[in-house]
Order: sequence, then C-alpha cells, then structure tokens
Amino acid sequence: MTNHPTEMPDDPDGPDETKPIPAAEAALEAARALLRTPAAADVPVMVLLVDDQAIVAEAIRQALAGEERIDFHYCARSDEAMIAAIQTRPTVILQDLVMPGTDGLTLVRDYRANPVLRDVPIIVLSTKEEPVIKSAAFAAGANDYLVKLPDRIELLARIRYHSRSFVNLLQRDEAYRALRQSQQQLLEANLELRRLTNSDGLTGLANRRYLDEYLSAEWRRGAREGTTLSFLMIDVDNFKLYNDTYGHVAGDEVLKRIGSTVEACLGRPGDLAARFGGEEFAVVLPGNSAEGLTLLAEKIRSAIETLQVPHMHSSTGGYVTVSIGGAVVTPVHDVPTTTLIEAADLALYQAKHEGKNRAVIGEGAGAARGI
Repeated sequence: MTNHPTEMPDDPDGPDETKPIPAAEAALEAARALLRTPAAADVPVMVLLVDDQAIVAEAIRQALAGEERIDFHYCARSDEAMIAAIQTRPTVILQDLVMPGTDGLTLVRDYRANPVLRDVPIIVLSTKEEPVIKSAAFAAGANDYLVKLPDRIELLARIRYHSRSFVNLLQRDEAYRALRQSQQQLLEANLELRRLTNSDGLTGLANRRYLDEYLSAEWRRGAREGTTLSFLMIDVDNFKLYNDTYGHVAGDEVLKRIGSTVEACLGRPGDLAARFGGEEFAVVLPGNSAEGLTLLAEKIRSAIETLQVPHMHSSTGGYVTVSIGGAVVTPVHDVPTTTLIEAADLALYQAKHEGKNRAVIGEGAGAARGI
C-alpha cells in the first residue's frame, strides 16, 4: 500500500550523476594522450642500413654523423637483416640490392610480409640507374631508389622525408585507434550512466523514475494498438516489524532477495520489475491477460514464501511473505496511467485486509474506465 511506513533508500532515483564514470575518465585520458603526442618532426629518426660492404656503411655513417635526432644502425649479413630490423624498429631501412645469400629484393618482400615491418619505408641502394631494376624494386615494395653512394644532402632529405611520413602514419593509426577506443569507452560510460540512472541502488531493479517512464510508454502503446496492460503491486508483509527486530542491514538484504526473486519469476522480454519505494515492488506486464496475471502473482508470492526468510513477528507465520495486488486494463488515451496503479493498489489493500500473504487481482478487467 502506498501509505504504509517505508524504509526509503538515501537516493531512490539513482546515483549521483555528477560523479565521474570510470569509462568516461578513460576516454578523456585517451584524448589527452593524443594531445601529448609529439609532432613527427620531433620523433628521432632510426636508420637501419643493410649492406655487405663496410665501406658503404662507413660512408653513410659519416654522412649522418652530427645530425640531430638521427640514430644509425648497421647490418652486414642478409640472413640477419630481419632480426636486426625487428629489434631495431627503424623508421627507415636502407637496403642494398645485391648481397651474398638473400638478395635485396627478396628482403624487401620479406619486410613487407612481416606485420611489424610492413609499413616501414625502404630506400633501395643500387649501383646502377636502370629502369628495369628500379621498377622491380618498387614492385617488391620499396618506397624509394638511390644510386650509391648518394649525395649527402639528398640522402638526408630523403631519410627525413620518409621517416617523417612513417611516423605520421603511425600517429594517424594510433590516433584512430585511440579515437575508436575513446568512442567505445564513452558509449560504455553512457550506457552505464543510463543503467545507473534507471536502477534502484539497493536492489538493482528499475527505479521509480524508470518505472513511471516505462509504464507511460506502454500505456500509450496499449491505447494505440488496443492491447492490454497489467500491473502488480507487491508489498512485504510486516516489514517495519522485521526492521525493528533484525535491523535495517538485514532488512536491506531481504529487499535484495525479494527483488531478485520477483525478477526471476518474469518470463517475457517486455515484463519489467521495479522497486516502487521502500518495501514495495511493482511489475509491468504488457499484453497479459487476467488469468496470466493471476498465475504470475501467485508464482511470485509462493517463490518468496519458499525462500523461508525467518520473521519471528510475522502475522502470517514464521517467515517473510508478501501481499500482491494486481489489475489488467486496456489503456485509453485520455485516462491517466495512475488509474492502473490505483486499481492495483486497491487490490493490494484487499489482500492485506484479508490476512496478507496472498494475491488479489482486481475485478472488472477491461477498459481503463471500467476497473
């Protein structure tokens, strides 16, 4: 009954919406990380030269010596090139075409086949300026082609250009991943916030605010489609005596168990269990019949009695029980939804008056005016 003494939660309508949601904080941190990402020009250039000629390696080392933010690494063996590239993580690979063992074009293809190296820029070094060789190098996956030994200024310019392009690619991909991650985190945060806003903090069922919204929406739909709408009001018998005897902590645990039991008794996706307030619960059942509502009400009453939660001062025996009132109507547009609640509340009053621990479904099911 709506006028019974109740033990209301501190926040019956949901959580403090000003408190940050962890997923939202993570999304904001991902966005801040993007802002802290250095520009590509500020990221050090990591050059790996793969060439069997030591004289070429020394010449390139000297060409790069003294240049800021350029690190130089050298591999002289083709059979060690892949391991060196994976360990070094270069931003540019200078690859000789003609080498003992594995030739340069095969290595270029191997780089492109490796997930770690497939996007790393490759500048092929050749002794000849031949269109056929150059075409083969580009077909294998090279990004550029230089005849060795190249001019120092040109070599530096091409290394920096390709390295900067590669870092931009990495940052773009990372930015996209971070964006998608933050979008997902924000979506999860919004869903969690919505769930918390619509949930009762104690039982996890729908709270009174969401119950009213859902009932109104189903009322409009029932009026539009001419379908029935049922409502159960469930009240814990002698709950104040239970709190006075066992304490409010124990009382909260009882409400949790009753809430989960009520929800477990529902079998259709459109059925909604909610905490109406204090020790009262409600169930909204679209499209149900009076017979179906009677069966469900008895199922809920029996399930809660079967829990056998001790209650030494209960007027219905030694266990916690509930009284249930219900009503089923066909909604009408110009009739308020409170009509259905009042009809169920009247049936609940009758159940209490007749001795509690029972379910009463109001007579006169049909149009809302006729309850």
